[in-house]
Amino acid sequence: MKKTGILNAPLNAAIAGLGHGHLVVVADCGLPIPAGVPAVDLALVKGVPSFEQVLSALLEDIEVEGALMAEEAGGTGVEQSLVSAGLKPETVSHEEFKALLPSARLIVRTGEATPFANVMLRSGVTF
Repeated sequence: MKKTGILNAPLNAAIAGLGHGHLVVVADCGLPIPAGVPAVDLALVKGVPSFEQVLSALLEDIEVEGALMAEEAGGTGVEQSLVSAGLKPETVSHEEFKALLPSARLIVRTGEATPFANVMLRSGVTF
């Protein structure tokens, strides 16, 4: 049995398949998930798990070289969480963000119910 880190088996499998440059989206419970994009739905009830909890767990398990968020999330807890994690998020409009979703390798749906609580993480390499 796994001792630490992410315990969700489908999420672990998806993380193990990531390569350099792949996009991982941490999504609030309202973000539309395009057909055909692999998704792991962690939402239980409104607010559980939170954006921050899922982001924190993912950042412990994957190497991230960049982040992208909606301009509308500027000055919110989303931006604060990313900056606190040492990331300098780039921004696009929410509509542009949604247009990029089909290129994601994985979308992780949280129970977060805060508007624009979404981020695209670009996986890096550890060497």
